[in-house]
Amino acid sequence: MRLLSLLATCLYLLPSSYADDSNLTEPLSSHQILPESFKPPQVFKHVNLVRNINLEKSYVRETINVVVENTDLGPQDVYYFPFNADTIGHIGGFEVRDKKEPSKLSFPAEVVEYDPYSPTQFFRITFPSPLQPASQVTLSISYHILSSLAPLPALVEQNEKQYLKSTFSTYSPSCYPTSKQKTKVKFPTVDIPDYTFSPERQGSTFTYGPYENTPAGVEQEASARYEFTKPLIYATLLERDVEISQWGGNLATEERYWLTNKGANLKSQFSRVTWAASNQQYYSAPTSAIKSLNVPLKIGSLDPYFTDDIGNVSTSRFRSNAKEANLELKPRYPVFGGWKYSFRIGWNGNLKNVLRKLKTGEGYVLKVPFLEGPKMGEGVSYERVDVRVILPEGATNVKFETAVPLVASEVSLHKTFMDTLGRTTLKLTAMNVVDGSREQDLIVSPAKIFYLLEIPSSPNSILVVLLIALLQVTYDYPFSAAFRKPITIFIGVLSIFLTAWVVGSLDVSIGRK
Repeated sequence: MRLLSLLATCLYLLPSSYADDSNLTEPLSSHQILPESFKPPQVFKHVNLVRNINLEKSYVRETINVVVENTDLGPQDVYYFPFNADTIGHIGGFEVRDKKEPSKLSFPAEVVEYDPYSPTQFFRITFPSPLQPASQVTLSISYHILSSLAPLPALVEQNEKQYLKSTFSTYSPSCYPTSKQKTKVKFPTVDIPDYTFSPERQGSTFTYGPYENTPAGVEQEASARYEFTKPLIYATLLERDVEISQWGGNLATEERYWLTNKGANLKSQFSRVTWAASNQQYYSAPTSAIKSLNVPLKIGSLDPYFTDDIGNVSTSRFRSNAKEANLELKPRYPVFGGWKYSFRIGWNGNLKNVLRKLKTGEGYVLKVPFLEGPKMGEGVSYERVDVRVILPEGATNVKFETAVPLVASEVSLHKTFMDTLGRTTLKLTAMNVVDGSREQDLIVSPAKIFYLLEIPSSPNSILVVLLIALLQVTYDYPFSAAFRKPITIFIGVLSIFLTAWVVGSLDVSIGRK
């Protein structure tokens, strides 16, 4: 299991690119595998490091700001960042930037080792330009960790507070010696009954350190137990379909969720009376159960629906006006710790708001969110996300280039009503995703996309003025392909009439002629 987890993580963290001219999937590129005895070259030192751990959501978010100095005699452009082998399988959103120039793109980062016998796995970060001897660069390293929080106690009463335990090292993960460092931990409340060591406490923030002259790879395990009377919303799988109908001018979106609550399980049986008493119209007590989900939609969204394994769920509310569109979902039952709930939601939108045709060529540009879904204060994490972009029938030359970590990508055919060959479909799979990816966009275009914030030199390129990871896809839609379905319908109807005329003209009487 450990080997499979590490293998999946390494594939997940590979920078992804895809080019398809014949609708055939190309395999992801391989990466360097380092031996178990590998030690990063000691060519850097950390002059100053500040690590921030945020526990305000149902997953852990970490940001490390560090001043890195080249202590070698020659220029260096490869920097290593370590994780324990048991942790790296839950890492997502790993990103490294120059803190002094945040508008620039993130540095290329990839997993370079997944030896199952090695206790440490490494990210290899490549600087855009080599760091000269005695020179410094300030890095901002950010990532999130899924499934690292555990309820303690694991069983609670229905109206009891929930406490989580977080275990971490007071020293930052590092392959290099650090002159000075400290770790700050931000909790959601001030109710923190148990913790180890004696940190400096200021409200809901703990500070460990400063520590001086810390060797590379040193750890000092600490833990804290804090109140978090909110659900730990976790989706084992999300399937998201975005379907384009250029003849109808419609963008149909459907999302299918397999949801669970990773919070504390109930100690006693669920009581509907107790639940109703604690959740009245004008008062709602804090609870660790999932009782509702808020899904912000694009302005102008229409015809939403909410169904589960039984059928239509009427306990939902859709509000739409000129300023917002919001879908409020209430499951059939409150989802307590250890419980599961699977459902699907969908809606329609105006295609012209997200699709435009390029002035030259036969290409179209589609821009839709990579991930929508619930937006909750406690956060939502996804173990696996499958996104399908169902393009019009006859779309060709599908390509994409993305900084979003993917484990798989393919272009296939999806057959639906009145299709002849099937609709071109792009399928992307990502792992360890959090609700912060709602802000990441999916751009489908027939032009080459430039990541740099510059004026593109090509008339068919697009300027992407966003500081987040984007997914760019290219496809061509010939003029002749647009008439494929109308011609098919016409031929089908004509065939029916011709068949009826031929059958009607036959003499099937049994009398004498």
